[in-house]
Amino acid sequence: MENYVVDTSVIVDGRVIELIESGEIKGNVYITKATIAELEHQANLNKETGFAGFSVIEKLKDLERKHEIKVEIIGERPLQMDLIKAKKTGSIDAIIRNVAKSLDATLITGDKVQHLAAVAEGIKTIYLRPREKPHEPLYFEKYFDELTMSVHLKEGNKVRIKRGYPGNWKLITLDEVIDIATIRKISEQIIETTKRNIGYYIEMEKPGATVIQMNDYRIVITKPPFSDGFEITIVRPIKKLTLEDYNIKEQLMIRLKKEAEGIIIAGPPGSGKTTFATALAEYYNEQGKVVKTIENPRDMKVSEEITQYTRLDNYETTKNIILLVRPDYVFFDEMRDDSEFKTYVDLRFSGVGMIGVVHANKAIDAIQRFIKRVELGVIPQVVDTVIFIEGGEIRKVYVLEQVIKVPFGMYEKDLARPVIEVKDFFTRAVEYEIYKFGEETTIVAIKKEKDRKVEKLANIFSRFFGREVNVEKENNHYTAYLTEDEEKALRKSFRKRFERLKKKFGEIKIVVI
Repeated sequence: MENYVVDTSVIVDGRVIELIESGEIKGNVYITKATIAELEHQANLNKETGFAGFSVIEKLKDLERKHEIKVEIIGERPLQMDLIKAKKTGSIDAIIRNVAKSLDATLITGDKVQHLAAVAEGIKTIYLRPREKPHEPLYFEKYFDELTMSVHLKEGNKVRIKRGYPGNWKLITLDEVIDIATIRKISEQIIETTKRNIGYYIEMEKPGATVIQMNDYRIVITKPPFSDGFEITIVRPIKKLTLEDYNIKEQLMIRLKKEAEGIIIAGPPGSGKTTFATALAEYYNEQGKVVKTIENPRDMKVSEEITQYTRLDNYETTKNIILLVRPDYVFFDEMRDDSEFKTYVDLRFSGVGMIGVVHANKAIDAIQRFIKRVELGVIPQVVDTVIFIEGGEIRKVYVLEQVIKVPFGMYEKDLARPVIEVKDFFTRAVEYEIYKFGEETTIVAIKKEKDRKVEKLANIFSRFFGREVNVEKENNHYTAYLTEDEEKALRKSFRKRFERLKKKFGEIKIVVI
């Protein structure tokens, strides 16, 4: 009878079961108490890897009756202090190797370092390399089709599926109710598959919450105490777009290519921010720029040339490493806390082109996220362009400029101060002013009253073109904002009427948007 010792890695990913079922190994299969202690520690922390490991051990016990194996738990249980230090010092792995050596057994592992250490110590070993593809279809994949955006599974509840596209989707509820046994099975299968595949990552594992990136799938597993029940949410992008798909106007393309260096992509959850960021990253990559990303989790679907980084021990270390690779542009997907905003700002001040993605209900909210995190006067230097995405489309573009002026609504010249003007990129109209008022930072929405002539002229242009045309008065002239086709029509089809308007209203400038 051959002797085998299995370490924690192949217990968690479940591949030892495949070896037994295929008949590749027969004999005594030993699991050390060190592995049991490690799994118990993880389970007590409410981490899915611990529960997945115990599930595999239970399956091994069932296989004893069907295959030529005997499963036995042996060895000494390590002290708790050893267990806590195990991740950094390798003490658990050393205990497992010692057991294998004492039994003259073959060590089965999926951990490359464990394998190399065993070889160095003269221990027979079977190293199970990570695979590129899953061994079998995943349970949750049956819910996905070409229009499925996300699947929502919660114990005791019906399966819910979001189908459609950003801005045009519906939530479908199936008759199938997910019980606790099924959701545990799905979770264990996800963990096992992630552990055994080289392209899958456990991006975060905390008590009650695990985040996994599995190719196109971003999977969030939560359970008490973090959530009120066992829940699994699987999100997948519907399709990959290019900038051409957004029908971006020429002047915005020029700004993205030559002028914008501090870009914020904002929008509500599920609006298509990351999809647009991915398209922009690919555009810069095609322009011959060195592009990197910072993501946690890494769910931007970019080409192989674009390296995707996640956070190291802290963002300060991450930033320093990224600066060493000298990128032209860095995409920071989903900035949330102070350290992430600080990293964005530091990289921008280092001369790197930055594109940050933030959650916001309005475009101005994205700018507000920087207030109190950085000095007011430097905001236009780190954020020069804000692109607001909603329903998968560009709904608003702001540019930021700092000037010295008397703020809107004030009249005394001695009240002049640095003011950040937030302008609509296409009309150049100032929509907000940001400035210091005493110790407080004030954001003021600019609502300029239109005189009757402005309204009348706007109504005339609106009747010409069948849409609401923006007209503004500045100093002694009027400005009308028209599309390129409308401007051509004005010079040809409406030329005589336009000449009469100029005689009646005075100078009228046309700005093509």
